[in-house]
Amino acid sequence: MDFKDERIIAATPDMVWAHLLDPAVLKECVPGCQSLTGSVEDGFEAVVVQRVGPVKATFTGTVLLSNIDAPKSLTISGKGEGGVAGFARGGADVTLQGEGASTRLSYVVNAQIGGKLAQLGSRIIDSFVSKMADQFFESFQAQVEGAPAADAKTPGATPGFWQSLINMFKKILR
Repeated sequence: MDFKDERIIAATPDMVWAHLLDPAVLKECVPGCQSLTGSVEDGFEAVVVQRVGPVKATFTGTVLLSNIDAPKSLTISGKGEGGVAGFARGGADVTLQGEGASTRLSYVVNAQIGGKLAQLGSRIIDSFVSKMADQFFESFQAQVEGAPAADAKTPGATPGFWQSLINMFKKILR
């Protein structure tokens, strides 16, 4: 199954690119992500908890960034095992195009799900995959647009780190 969409993000392509390569941002954006460790070069190990219809599963797996053409495009791919619930594999081809002070982020997502999850039927699975992609890129857009521009210019600063810290304090104060 494939899904595609695009978003206009109020940030330069360089700023959007920096966020795409930031593990803290990726962890915040993946729905249900409990942990994400590793690096852009070597890939990431992830633990994600998700509910698909009546099935709730903890997936452990890997996330790789490939086909990197900075700051224009990359492929995000991952695979996870959810024990008796089954498996999930997929990826997103992401392209960035500058439009004035904004960036058009386009993506094509593909996914495969097997095991008990696949028995739920294609309508439920298609809806779930589409929802996950929308949640990821909606959260990603919020992370990029919510980060102060000065963070990206500060040497050694990770733009997503500051936004993650702010979000954590907002959750605590609620």
